[in-house]
Amino acid sequence: MANKRGLGRGMDALFSDEADKKEAQVVDKVADKKDQDNVVLKIAITSLEANPFQPRKTFDQAALSELADSLKESGLIQPIVVRKHGDKYQIVAGERRFRAARSAELTQVPVIVKSLSDNAMMALSIIENLQREDLNPIEEAQGINAYMKQLTLTQAQAAEKLGKSRAAIANTLRLLNLPAQVQQLIIEGQLSMGHARALLGLDAQSDMLLLADKAIKQQLSVRQIEDIVRHTASSKQKTNAKKPSNSIYIQAIEQQLEDKFSTKISLSKKKLEINFANKDELNRILDLLGVDLN
Repeated sequence: MANKRGLGRGMDALFSDEADKKEAQVVDKVADKKDQDNVVLKIAITSLEANPFQPRKTFDQAALSELADSLKESGLIQPIVVRKHGDKYQIVAGERRFRAARSAELTQVPVIVKSLSDNAMMALSIIENLQREDLNPIEEAQGINAYMKQLTLTQAQAAEKLGKSRAAIANTLRLLNLPAQVQQLIIEGQLSMGHARALLGLDAQSDMLLLADKAIKQQLSVRQIEDIVRHTASSKQKTNAKKPSNSIYIQAIEQQLEDKFSTKISLSKKKLEINFANKDELNRILDLLGVDLN
């Protein structure tokens, strides 16, 4: 009885009706019309190559093992979508099935060959994973960022092509501003998307890393992180307000320099700016400074 239940779960994973319907719809939408005869071929599994544009980097090993066990008994029923690449075939959609089939030591797998450009293949890989919600937030951000660079798209254009709002695209891409260590924590599921957005309220990456570590150790909620970020920002403002101000001193110097040069002067920390409107005014200022260009 235990084996029967295991096979049932494996068969569900094999067919995965709703997910596979979505995958097929995306493939047919992006693929060239001439390839939509959906002829299923059987090829050697060693002829398959991973998708170079696959945004998904992490796979549930327990789910893969369960699917592999089922494949050993029933084989792979749902074909993998591929495109020809030299004497090999690159996986367009179905990498999870490919990995499970390889783990099950299958020698041949069914495939459907589609004709796709690099741009179309990249778009398909991202859209398919977004529809199936297979990507963690960082993978999604990295995939969208790579897609935008490949096609030279603005956030608005990417949002339209991927069927998301511009705000959603912008918020997702902001995750790439987090330190690499924090991004890894999100990939591992130790921090949520909500935690990540709250951490972005801090200015320094070192502060983000420290608070992320504290959030995990103390199991802080998103609301608690938001409160800490607000308190940190408020404390910095108060500290800055209490610092002795040298603005009066700076203003006095600026005023003296403006009187001397008869132009706008800006002084801040290690920078002195002298403004001029045209070449004649520049020459006048250079004369006052004793600069001889002849």
